[in-house]
Amino acid sequence: MSLSRNICATLVAGAVIALPLQAKADQFINILTGGTGGVYYPLGVAISKIYADKIKDSKPSVQATKASVENLNLIQQGKGELAFTLGDSLGDAWNGNTEVGFKGKLDKLRTVAAIYPNFIQIAALKDSGIKTLADLKGKRLSVGAPRSGTELNARAIMQGAGMSYKDLGKVEYLPFNESVELMKNRQLDATLISAGLGVSAIRDLCASVECVIVEIPKAVVEKIGAPYQSATVPGGTYPGNDKDVTAAAVQNYLVTSSALPDDVVYQMTKTMFDALPSLQAAHAAAKAIDINTAGKGSPVPVHPGAEKFYKEKGAM
Repeated sequence: MSLSRNICATLVAGAVIALPLQAKADQFINILTGGTGGVYYPLGVAISKIYADKIKDSKPSVQATKASVENLNLIQQGKGELAFTLGDSLGDAWNGNTEVGFKGKLDKLRTVAAIYPNFIQIAALKDSGIKTLADLKGKRLSVGAPRSGTELNARAIMQGAGMSYKDLGKVEYLPFNESVELMKNRQLDATLISAGLGVSAIRDLCASVECVIVEIPKAVVEKIGAPYQSATVPGGTYPGNDKDVTAAAVQNYLVTSSALPDDVVYQMTKTMFDALPSLQAAHAAAKAIDINTAGKGSPVPVHPGAEKFYKEKGAM
């Protein structure tokens, strides 16, 4: 009996000692981005490095995805902690729009921050003869990965212009980099890319072949309505394109899950804004991130952890 009691006492002591170790378990932060040729991915990598350096016991990782729609579904399923998304996709997810790839209302979504606007940019080969949206009729166009935020933007732009995919000669559903490679090989005439200004895929294209940025008239954008807004791609953003071009824009957001603890999301939000210069160094699009608007305007509720940070800064 004495030996048995000693063994039991040893096991209990071991369990007590083990408890603090379990309490300090690493916090995994999987960051859901988009294709490597867009803006989400380099910003996701930059955020990952910031978290690894500044958030104790965190284990951040970056996942390249098909972007908005896939990211939101993964957050709902508990397969990510932070995700990039377009505002229109976020609204569709919250409302459970089945037509764009959501099985029902994604009720676990919570906003971390409004970040920067996505510019919907159409790049065409100069020798394709495409100068206007109407010129796309009968041409070969890539519209982004199927049911990605970019592809949903493409549908909206076509509809606003009184067109549909049926008016095109060929529709390709490809990520940015693959679209650009096909254009270089003259297998595509144009690509629609929804990303921050200066996206690497269009820079690469226009540096390799003569290309033009096709205007999306303000009247088309107004016909689509919110959350789309008219915007300008400044001249000089891409090689060989020195004049300002009217385009469309939609706000981007970082979102998380309601299941993530408040203190974790508070740390994620605070750390990102404390290191904002590092994000801006990773991509120029991050220069549009503003703490005074980051907690406002989202179609889904702000996570309490992020809300706490904005209230501390007087930005709610």
